Amino acid sequence: MSPCSLPAHRALLSAFSLLLLPLSLSLLEVPHIARFFGTKTRYEEVNRALLLDPLWVNRSVLRPPPGESCSPVHLTALIRHGSRFPTVKNIQRIRRLSELVRRAGGAEGGEATGGGPRDMLQEIWSWENWYTEDMDGQLVDKGRQDLRLLAQRLQRLLPSLLSEENSFSLKSSSKHRCVSSMEAFQEGLQGGAVGRFSHSVDDELLRFFERCRGYVEGVEKNRSALVEVKRFKEGGEMEGVQGRVALKLGLPPHLLTPDLVEAAFFLCSYELSIRSLNSPWCFLFTEEDARVLEYKSDLKQFWKRFHGHVISGLSSCPLFHHVFRTLDKAGRPRRATDAPPAPTASVLLGHAETLLPLLSLLGLYRDPQPPTADNYQQQHGRSFRSSQIVPYAANLLFVLFDCQRGPRLQLLLNETPVRFPGLPGDDAPLYRDVRAVYRPLLDGCDSARECEGRGGPRAQHRTLIGCRFSGSKI
Repeated sequence: MSPCSLPAHRALLSAFSLLLLPLSLSLLEVPHIARFFGTKTRYEEVNRALLLDPLWVNRSVLRPPPGESCSPVHLTALIRHGSRFPTVKNIQRIRRLSELVRRAGGAEGGEATGGGPRDMLQEIWSWENWYTEDMDGQLVDKGRQDLRLLAQRLQRLLPSLLSEENSFSLKSSSKHRCVSSMEAFQEGLQGGAVGRFSHSVDDELLRFFERCRGYVEGVEKNRSALVEVKRFKEGGEMEGVQGRVALKLGLPPHLLTPDLVEAAFFLCSYELSIRSLNSPWCFLFTEEDARVLEYKSDLKQFWKRFHGHVISGLSSCPLFHHVFRTLDKAGRPRRATDAPPAPTASVLLGHAETLLPLLSLLGLYRDPQPPTADNYQQQHGRSFRSSQIVPYAANLLFVLFDCQRGPRLQLLLNETPVRFPGLPGDDAPLYRDVRAVYRPLLDGCDSARECEGRGGPRAQHRTLIGCRFSGSKI
């Protein structure tokens, strides 16, 4: 049927979709559950305007006081790597799921009893698993594009700081996906050229969580630290998702474990972020199912990396101090005899596990009650949603301005303004006021003391971080 024979509104939609052909995936083809994938969410779900124009920049997000003459003088950007392949653990789960579904639906002629388009189920039953263990978390082409485009947008937003004439400090985690992301970011800064800039690897700064014994022993290797995740995984909400998905596939519910349900959910996310496909696996989940699975992911991130345990935030002390030392140097008045000036931009490229503890230490995204296995229904309006906070290519931007009243600092997360806790009335408060809010951490937050147990954390730290939730393991 030609567009001309369609009703007027459908013809308009058809014409609109043609305009979107240059994009990797049009708005009309995005899976209905795309915004619920937790840390496996693609960046475009956070900034939807990028689906129409991947270089769209909203310059109004920079908000120094309108009545005060200000100019940006420095950017510190903490960035998560771009879209990647699954890790080995998830690739193994995908293989088990694929084999189970193929046996049930193909070789054994399984019969779905839950309704739904038969051709969609047939696509799932006949789906060929193409993920191999050697992919293990490596950056994909879409991930490289994520970082190239982010670099170009930041150049448009802050041209005086990110032109090729400026000096930059570029540091990356040693993980392959981060090194590749940094290389792609540099290509974006250079318009596709290579060799103009160089970066260094710094795991002490960007993988601090591996070096904090208090965190590794108290959270990472402590099964009781994630008890809320385990309880929710075995609870009624997950059981409901498990039953509904099994019904659609024609499988006995006991064969489809929670891990395999999550593997199917992640398959939908991987096929979207890697191949720009609205995968048939997405058909298995309603929006409510996706919200439940997102909540399970949020429980894990909250209790493993965020406010759930004080030590998670404190493990990021080295990164916290590095950021503020860089800002101090950039905001210091220059003298003619000074050493070379501070770089106009410091770019630090790491992981979701790099960003979340620092965001926790800064006191952001704190809800009145922590998420638990028992309060899912009360958490629908929570501010902590990993899908929105740490998607692929997530970025935390500290923009320092030189203003008439003194340096000012603005914080942006994923290119959107965020206000500092304790300074809720100002988008770009005076830098001295920001330092006053974080004074207890600036004067303390010693990683040897916090991570190695050489004296307990100061009381001010606990008050500032505010992680004394009922049930927290400290």
